[in-house]
Amino acid sequence: MTDTKKLTQKFSRAFWVANGVELLERLAYYAVFIVITLYLSNVWGFTDIEAGVISGIFSASLYLLPLFAGAYADKIGFRSAIILAFSLLTLGYAGLGVLPTLLESAGLVDYEMTTTFYGLKESYLRWTIVPVMALIVIGGSFIKSVISGTVARETTSENRARGYSIFYMMVNIGAFTGKTVVDPLRKSMGDQGLVYLNFFSAAMTLIALIAVIFFYKSTKTEGQGKSLREVGQGMLRVLTNWKLLILILIISGFWLIQSQMYATMPKYVIRLIGEDASPGWYANVNPLVVFVMVNFITSFMKKRKALTSMMVGMLIIPLSALVMSFGNQIDTPSILGMHPVAFMMIVGIAMQALAECFISPRFLEYFSLQSPKGEEGLYLGFSHLHSFFSYLFAFLMGGYLLDKYCPDPRLFADANGVVDQVAYAAATANAHYIWYVFVGVGFISAIALFIYGKVTQKREA
Repeated sequence: MTDTKKLTQKFSRAFWVANGVELLERLAYYAVFIVITLYLSNVWGFTDIEAGVISGIFSASLYLLPLFAGAYADKIGFRSAIILAFSLLTLGYAGLGVLPTLLESAGLVDYEMTTTFYGLKESYLRWTIVPVMALIVIGGSFIKSVISGTVARETTSENRARGYSIFYMMVNIGAFTGKTVVDPLRKSMGDQGLVYLNFFSAAMTLIALIAVIFFYKSTKTEGQGKSLREVGQGMLRVLTNWKLLILILIISGFWLIQSQMYATMPKYVIRLIGEDASPGWYANVNPLVVFVMVNFITSFMKKRKALTSMMVGMLIIPLSALVMSFGNQIDTPSILGMHPVAFMMIVGIAMQALAECFISPRFLEYFSLQSPKGEEGLYLGFSHLHSFFSYLFAFLMGGYLLDKYCPDPRLFADANGVVDQVAYAAATANAHYIWYVFVGVGFISAIALFIYGKVTQKREA
C-alpha cells in the first residue's frame, strides 16, 4: 500500500474537504490582507493612522468573534456554519471590489493612472466600506473556529499533531498562492489592481462554498442541537479558564510582531525602496518556509511538550525583528543584488516563519486537548483570541510608528507632486526604530512564557 493511501485512510473525507476549503479561504484572505493598508490609503484616502485603526479593528474582530461563532457553530452544526461563512465572505469580498467601482463611475475618484480624490477624503461615503468589511469579519469568524474544530473532531490523540501540521501546511499554501497575485496586479494596474484583487478573492470563496455544499459530510456531530443556555454555560467555562487565557495573552506577543508583515511592512518597504518594491513576494517567504519546514519541525518536536516547542519559537521572534531593523542601517547599495531593506526583511520574515512552525501547530494541539467533546468549535474559537489582542495593537502601533518614523512621501510633495527627497530622507533616517519596539515586545513575551511554563509545571506536579 502506498504512503498516499495510508495517509488518506488515516483521515476522514470531512478532514480533507475542510483543509481544502481552508486553503481557498486563506488564498482569498491574504491576497487582500497583505495590502489592506495600501488599499485603505490609496483607494479610499485614509491616512496611515486611520488605515491602521480600521485595519486593526477589522482584523482584531475577525479573531474575537470566533469565540461566539464557534459556540454557535457547535449548536447548528459545522456544515451549516461553513456554508454560512463562505456565503458571507463571497458577498464581502465582492463588495470591496464593487464599492470603489461605483464611486469611480460616480466621478468621485479616479484610479486609472494615479489616485486622484474629488472630495472623497471629506465625504461620509468613505465609511460605506465598514458594513462590507463586517461581512468578511462575521464570515471569517466561523471559518476560524469551525475548520480548526473539524481537525480536532476528525483526528485522534495519536494523529492530532500531524493533523494540525497538515492543516497549517494548507493554510500556508493558501497564503503563499494568494500573495503571488498581489504585486503583478499592483505594478501593472496601479491602485486599480488593489480593487480587482477583491474580485479574485470573491471567486475563491465562491468555489469553496460550492465544494462544501457538495462534498462536506461528517458523522461527528457532538454538541449539535444544544440549547442556548448550554451554549452560554460553555462560553462562561472557557472565559474563566485563567490558565488558557494567560497563555493566549503571552502568545499574543508573537503574533503582534508577526502581524507587522501586514500592518507595517508593505508601506515600510515601498517608502524606503520605491514603487519597485515587492511586499507581496517578501511576505511569501513566510508561507513558503512554513510549508517546507512545518512537518519536519512538528515531527522533530513531537516527543517534547507543546510549551517547550512554543518556547523555542518565542526565542526566535525578537531576533527576527532585530534583523529587520538592519536594512535601513546598512551603507551599501545592494546585498546579493537586492536592496538592503528588502534583503534583511526577507531574512527576518524567514526567521518569523521558523518561529511559527514551533508555535502555531502545537498551540492549536494544546487547545484541542483541553476541549470537551461537543465544544471543539468553542475552544478552538477561543484559541484564536490571541490574534484579537495582537492585531488590534499591531495595526494601531504600526500606523503610529509609520507616521512618526517612516511617513507617507506625499506629505513632502509640492503642488506638482514632486517629493523633496532631502527632506524625506531626513524624515525616514530613523525608520528602523520601528523594529526596536517589537524586539522589546518579543523578549518580554519570551520571558513571560518561560515563567508560565515553570508555574504550570509545578502545579501539574
